[in-house]
Amino acid sequence: MDMSTSYPGAQVVGRMASVLRAVSTAMPRGVSTAEAARSTGLARPTVHRLLAALTAEGFCDHDHKAGLWLLGPEMYLMGVVAAERYDITEIARDHVAALAEATGESAFLSVRRGEETVCLLRQDGAFPIRSFVLYEGKRFPLGVASAGLAILSFLPEKTMERYVEGHDLASGHGSEHGQGLLRLRIAETRERGWAVNPGLVVEGSWGMGAAVFDTAGQPAWALSLTGIESRFSTDRRPELGRLLLHHAHELSKQLRGEHAFPVG
Repeated sequence: MDMSTSYPGAQVVGRMASVLRAVSTAMPRGVSTAEAARSTGLARPTVHRLLAALTAEGFCDHDHKAGLWLLGPEMYLMGVVAAERYDITEIARDHVAALAEATGESAFLSVRRGEETVCLLRQDGAFPIRSFVLYEGKRFPLGVASAGLAILSFLPEKTMERYVEGHDLASGHGSEHGQGLLRLRIAETRERGWAVNPGLVVEGSWGMGAAVFDTAGQPAWALSLTGIESRFSTDRRPELGRLLLHHAHELSKQLRGEHAFPVG
């Protein structure tokens, strides 16, 4: 059943949701009407009407001087309420900090939202040269960047295959994200337990990630590390991978309510 056409008004709700995601992805800078139209595939006048309606209700805000749309106060208030059920950042914060301290790299927590990952937490380590490919609020499609690759790799086989078959990641993220090479990285991730992004998003910026599982055993989050290529040498990657798997495993246990070893 096509949810976008089966119920009265569902198409409008779907369009509003896609516009809100476009604004969210562009935070904190904000997004222009034209940029939101390109991102959603909707006509510019339609996007402008939706943004204006969302702004009138407080879900968006408009910077008239810059001509940019931003998330509004109602989104903040709803987010605070929803966080009581969905937010694991307070539980995960110690693990992210421990990874940054142990490795010197930038450490992250990302969450799966539909067919994307969204970065929730960032903690920089002591190493002075950093990568800024990933930051709080940044979205990537599943299979792009190490967090999204880690989550995609451990989805049920049919779900993973349906996603890979149905998405042309290469057109937006380069030929290295073609289906054949993506499947190879998925197989490698499953064998090792952790994912590697060898500078595929930005040249010279590497990442590694490990999936965190919810109470149903599904990969719902990921812990990851990013840094410059020289910090992710062949000799060092197994050590980083073991650290990621340790913290991902302990965090998964905490979320299931099981005993976990002290973080550190």
